[in-house]
Amino acid sequence: MILLYIDGTDENDCKVVSWGTITKRHVLEATNAELVQSPSLILAPKRTHRRDPLDGFNYYRGGWNISEEHYFFSVGFTAAPLFIMAAIWFLGFVLCFFSIFLCHCCFQNHDYGYSRVAYWVSLVFIQLFTIDAVTGCLALYIGQGNFNRVTRGTLDFVEKQADFIVENLRDVSENLEAAKHVAVGWTFFPPNILKEIDRVEKKVNASANNLEHETEDNSNNIQEVIDSVRVILIVLAAIMLLLAFFGSVFSVFGMKCLVYAVAADTCVAMDEWVQNPVAHTAFDDILPCVDNSTAQETLNKTKETTFQLVGIVNQFINNVANLNNVPPNAGPIYYNQSGPWVPVLCNPFHPNNTHRNCAHGEVEFTNSTEEWRKYVCQVSATNICITVGRLTPVYYDQLISTVNVSYALYHYGPFLVELEECSFVRQTLKEISKNDCPGLKHHSRRIVVWLAMASAALMISSTFWVHHSAQKRKQSYNGQYASTISESAQDPPVGVRNME
Repeated sequence: MILLYIDGTDENDCKVVSWGTITKRHVLEATNAELVQSPSLILAPKRTHRRDPLDGFNYYRGGWNISEEHYFFSVGFTAAPLFIMAAIWFLGFVLCFFSIFLCHCCFQNHDYGYSRVAYWVSLVFIQLFTIDAVTGCLALYIGQGNFNRVTRGTLDFVEKQADFIVENLRDVSENLEAAKHVAVGWTFFPPNILKEIDRVEKKVNASANNLEHETEDNSNNIQEVIDSVRVILIVLAAIMLLLAFFGSVFSVFGMKCLVYAVAADTCVAMDEWVQNPVAHTAFDDILPCVDNSTAQETLNKTKETTFQLVGIVNQFINNVANLNNVPPNAGPIYYNQSGPWVPVLCNPFHPNNTHRNCAHGEVEFTNSTEEWRKYVCQVSATNICITVGRLTPVYYDQLISTVNVSYALYHYGPFLVELEECSFVRQTLKEISKNDCPGLKHHSRRIVVWLAMASAALMISSTFWVHHSAQKRKQSYNGQYASTISESAQDPPVGVRNME
């Protein structure tokens, strides 16, 4: 058995500095107890500086945080004074509307003057504002669909990013597991290295499970909010005729605070986080960053394992495959190998895990399969070469299996670096801010406008309806009165009828 010792891989070389008193949750963590102190950043503090009714009406200072009830209550309380004003205005309008109705319906003897111009003008305005209201309702329905599409698309994008990370973490774990079972001939990892690989593998598995669980929970919670907003907007669009007054109040005074504010807060928060990606923020609950020390440990272990796997391959090539004049009684190292020497595999790392350039004559991961196939011999029933060659098919397959595991671990190096630097979250939020935030702001504004347009049109239409009804009633009364006068004029006096 050949033991490979890697010098210069002390994990204590990677230091972690503690900042503040906020405990950050990370993707890569072995247990819930292994948490790290990190700097804290309040997102969108200026936009979210609102009164909090749950905190004695003091100003909310926690910034954007969709998992914090104080944030949502502060957003809702911003609209509360406006709703009170709207309620007063609504009651005043109802009283005026009722007064007009009483004047026209109950006190019929006061005025029966009929205006043909007023009659037709009110009828035209009723039709125009009804068309406007219907158009607003249709636009509202379309707008909520667009808003829902953008929010769902944003959520799906975050889910895909999280799934991509989970999938890669599981691939890293699977390749670490495969590395523990690698053997070329009788060359394999010693127990102490297997124990280290197993420890890191458990951390990676726990990290993938944790991220998958958190992403699923957060996705379900956000989806419930999105569905609730969608249902509310659809109901408003469907029964706007019954909620004309309330619809106007809600759109003009409340919708802007409850829909637009949260969307704008989120976009501002993402922009601020992109500028400070290493800090602890509320985004950790949606797409958390990585604990630097654990990510560095995982990255180092993949590099060490890659280095050691290449060492196993090259140990076999140098000490077995490329031996000359091996006596038949040499045991398993003899299989009648002969011919040109097999080129060794290029090791991408030095023993201290720094990058290493390939030397002349070394083969790389990508072309080793084709290159080593040239040195495979035909074998007898006892696995002895009967043609020129230095690799039996069995040894060749073992070498290729080891190379595949090595290359896979090496391939995930940049991914682990991104986890360490949290660049994957930064890139995700950059793309959302660039591609989705303009749509969220645009559609949320248009929803407010369409709600206001539809409800205001219905309110004005209702006013003209009252006036038109009064004019129609006057027209009917005047028509009946004129008919009565006409009949009276046509009937002869009583004395005349008697004489006849």
